[in-house]
Amino acid sequence: MPHPHLIAPSLLACDFSHLAKEIHALEAAGAAWAHFDVMDGMFVPNISVGVPILEACRKSSKLLTLDVHLMVQSPERFLEAFAAAGADILTIHAEATPHAHRAVQMIKAMGKRAGLAINPGTPIEAFRPLLPDLDLMLVMSVNPGFGGQAFIPNSLERLRQAAHLRDQLNPQCLLEVDGGVNHKNIYSIAQTGVDVLVAGTAVFSPPSIAHNFAALTAKLEGREVLVSPDLEAGNESLTLEFGDNTP
Repeated sequence: MPHPHLIAPSLLACDFSHLAKEIHALEAAGAAWAHFDVMDGMFVPNISVGVPILEACRKSSKLLTLDVHLMVQSPERFLEAFAAAGADILTIHAEATPHAHRAVQMIKAMGKRAGLAINPGTPIEAFRPLLPDLDLMLVMSVNPGFGGQAFIPNSLERLRQAAHLRDQLNPQCLLEVDGGVNHKNIYSIAQTGVDVLVAGTAVFSPPSIAHNFAALTAKLEGREVLVSPDLEAGNESLTLEFGDNTP
């Protein structure tokens, strides 16, 4: 049975000077998950946020599932700290450690859900050895390290392959996509068999979180969304007018 689709707003795109307010706005908009990107400047060419910010997120929300994506070298070093800080899901990269199996078992031993992520250049078959033990498989649809990148087109076929493998080996495992998801492509991406769609700038842009989350949800469900001229020019915000037409 297919899982319901979820939009996981990426906190990397939020206004960190008003973190609690942004999180409360996500809850009010109806979000069930929040995606939390951790970058170390080694595995990816950027540095983002760490344990203290995750603790602040957990204090600000007891309701959101905190989906922690560790884009760090040797993630085993940090699993315990992020678990203690409030992570519900801990996802490591297959490319970041030679001991991915050990790391997955460590996550599950701490009572957290375990995820495995792969970069655009990594074969989907990399999931196979660990898939029976996974709660989440994450297919990157951009090269990790920066927000606001464009969706890589061949990710659609990669997601279809990942969904097929998941259905064979572990149907309960969630399939997640991260990178370049917006109002223009969210519907087609959802048709691949993916369950969780991470969206950053498409959520945390004017006019408001509530507005954008509702618009993305409408597009995800196949309802028509009327967009403003600003959006067509590249602004990720949407108008307030929704129709009932399916594409």
